[in-house]
Amino acid sequence: MTQNALLVAALGLGLAATSAYAEGELVGTKALSDRLDDIETAVEDDFERSQDAARFSNPEFKQGLSGSASLSYVGKTGNSDEQDFALGLRLRHAEGAFVQTLGMAIDFSETEGAATKKDVFGIYDANYYFNDNVYGFALARFKKDGLAVDAAIPGEAFAKDAYLGFGPGYRVINTPDMTWRVQAGIGVSYLEDGLGNSTTETGYLAASRFFYKINDNVFVSNDTDLLKSDTALRIDNDLGVSVKMTDTLSTRISYLSEYNDSRAIRTDNKVGLALVLGF
Repeated sequence: MTQNALLVAALGLGLAATSAYAEGELVGTKALSDRLDDIETAVEDDFERSQDAARFSNPEFKQGLSGSASLSYVGKTGNSDEQDFALGLRLRHAEGAFVQTLGMAIDFSETEGAATKKDVFGIYDANYYFNDNVYGFALARFKKDGLAVDAAIPGEAFAKDAYLGFGPGYRVINTPDMTWRVQAGIGVSYLEDGLGNSTTETGYLAASRFFYKINDNVFVSNDTDLLKSDTALRIDNDLGVSVKMTDTLSTRISYLSEYNDSRAIRTDNKVGLALVLGF
C-alpha cells in the first residue's frame, strides 16, 4: 500500500470514529439509548412491585447467601461542575423457614460545590414461617435526608426517620388464584427534624397484601401499609391492575394514595401507567 493510500485509510478511520462519536454523543443517540434503558427499568420495577414475592406460604428463596450490589458515579467539569454518586446493596440469607433480607441505598448529588441530594436509606426484614399460614416478622428501617433543614413543615422535613418493630403475620387466603395476608406489629418510631429536634415514641404497624388472578391474563393487587404514632398517622395504599394483552404486550394501571395527617394537605394521589411491548 502506498503512502497516499495509507493516509486515505487513516483519514477514513478517523472520520468513521468521529462520526460514531457524533452519533453517540453530539447527535444524542447514546443519551437516548440511556434514557430508554432508564424507562424500561422503571417499567419493569413497577411490574415487579405488583408481584408479591412472598405471597405464597414459605417462599422458596435460594438457600444460603445471595444478593447484588451496584455503584454509579458521574462527574462533570467545565461549564458546570456536577457530581452524582449512587450505591445500592441487597443481601438475602435463607435457612429453611427463616429468611432475612438487608437492603441499603446511598444517593448523593452536588452542583457547583453545593449538595443537592444526600439520602441514605436502609432496611432489614426478617421472616420466620411457622407453617403455611402463620409467620413472624421483624422490621428495621432507617432513612436520612441530609438536606432536611426546614423544621416548619411537619411530616415532610424529617432529617432522620427510623422504625424498629416486630409482630405476627397471617395468611387469610392462600390459593394459586387468590392470596391475602395481613400482619401487625408494635415497635419504636424515631423522628428528627433538620434542627436536631427529635421524637421517640411507640409506633404501631399494620399491613395488608392482596392478590387476585382473574384469569391467566389479568390480575389485581392491593397493598396497604399503616404506621401510627403520636406524631402522625401515615397510610399508603397501592391498587394496581395488570393485564397481559398478548405474549408481547403487557400493561399495568396503578393508583397510589399517601396519607399523612401531620401535613396541611393530608393526601397525595398518583395514577401510574406502565406498558411493555416487545416485537
